[in-house]
Amino acid sequence: MEDGEPCNDMTITVSRMEQDLRWLTEHGYHTVLPRELAGGEPLPEKPLLITFDDGYRSNYELLFPLLQAYQMKAVVSIMVYMQDVSADNFLSWDMCREMADSGLVEIGSHAYSLHNLGDLGGNFDPGGINGIQRDPEESDSAFEARVLGDIQKSHDRIAQEVGQPVTFFAYPFGITEPDAEAFVHELFPVTAVTRHGTADLGKGLHELPRMTVTMDRELEDILKD
Repeated sequence: MEDGEPCNDMTITVSRMEQDLRWLTEHGYHTVLPRELAGGEPLPEKPLLITFDDGYRSNYELLFPLLQAYQMKAVVSIMVYMQDVSADNFLSWDMCREMADSGLVEIGSHAYSLHNLGDLGGNFDPGGINGIQRDPEESDSAFEARVLGDIQKSHDRIAQEVGQPVTFFAYPFGITEPDAEAFVHELFPVTAVTRHGTADLGKGLHELPRMTVTMDRELEDILKD
């Protein structure tokens, strides 16, 4: 967010972002990309994977210049439908390509249109089917078409438009689905949920936990958890 704009639990200001990148640099953290994890490359000291979900235009206008200034890396997982319809306030394909070509940003998938887009406006439905969850009344063929087809489409569109392998999937709302697990794992070497915690890569690269950074806690305190 721009400085002065109100933030919620999913957003921080650009000044806070710069403060955090500076702190990470000064304390010896080194950022990595999902493709580096998937490739089995030796990790630097104090490795850190910085993730952003949804693909808002602020990732290009506010975040990308900071990543360039500090030469730090991040993965941005996009709701691919938004790029295909040139939605306002979301990244364009040209922006995705420019960031990916810099080597500092990897474009990951946040599904195609399974983030409750439409009537729900992308919001979580407490009593409904969210993200890639299967409707209990859904047939195998219907689930494969609606969910697995959506995930495949998101992967293929990113690969086609960005021209780089797609290695990362951020589950919409952090919700997994047993009937999609094998498919997602086969398609994406690295996946992440929203469960709080530090990733233990010895247990694999799927369903990695993440730490949410908010304005009401300093980064140093968050990383101590």
